[in-house]
Amino acid sequence: MRQAHGPALQEPDWYDRHVGILAAVDDLLFRSKIRAVAKHVNAEIAFAVIFDLNSQKSDPVVTIAALKADPALAGVRTIAFASHVHVDLIDAARAAGADQVMARSQFAGNLADILASAL
Repeated sequence: MRQAHGPALQEPDWYDRHVGILAAVDDLLFRSKIRAVAKHVNAEIAFAVIFDLNSQKSDPVVTIAALKADPALAGVRTIAFASHVHVDLIDAARAAGADQVMARSQFAGNLADILASAL
């Protein structure tokens, strides 16, 4: 629990201060897998944001563009993935400035290597 000016703030259940990965992923099981692999590869040494481009809850491409447009956040490593059939999303994420963009199957199959090299 973090203490702010005023009442204490409860940290969300997905928050882990020891892992330098923010996974903006709708699929809870897949997000858990990312967290476990990040812990395994010692991801606390840096920070990266992972985007599920197929998210129905947010607009990842707009968020990536906003991160990369902000000088204070432009250096944050961004990794994005989408279903291989959504080439338009993959191209849009690249155009928005994502550092690494790939098909979901490639991301899932190489997760440990991707996180280790990104951090």
